[in-house]
Amino acid sequence: MKRHYNRQAMIRFKLGEQIEKKQFQEGRRITIQEVATATGVNRMTLSKILNQRGYSTGTEIVDKLCEYFNCRVEELLEYTQPDSLESGKD
Repeated sequence: MKRHYNRQAMIRFKLGEQIEKKQFQEGRRITIQEVATATGVNRMTLSKILNQRGYSTGTEIVDKLCEYFNCRVEELLEYTQPDSLESGKD
């Protein structure tokens, strides 16, 4: 039996949530530029992570963001389940 997965499944970044959490903890506004400067990640890359659904990046960037936000990978990334799973025969 061959399984075909709906292409809606993807890794979703929770960068916005991490920025909000850090803002709350520090009691101040955190800008994308500040995150870019502190992590060495290009501001445009951060903007794409925030705004482009399904944006893909490497583990080096994930590592830098986890270090900056002092969080685990699962607090920054989330696997979204496919809407449906279709089964078919070969």
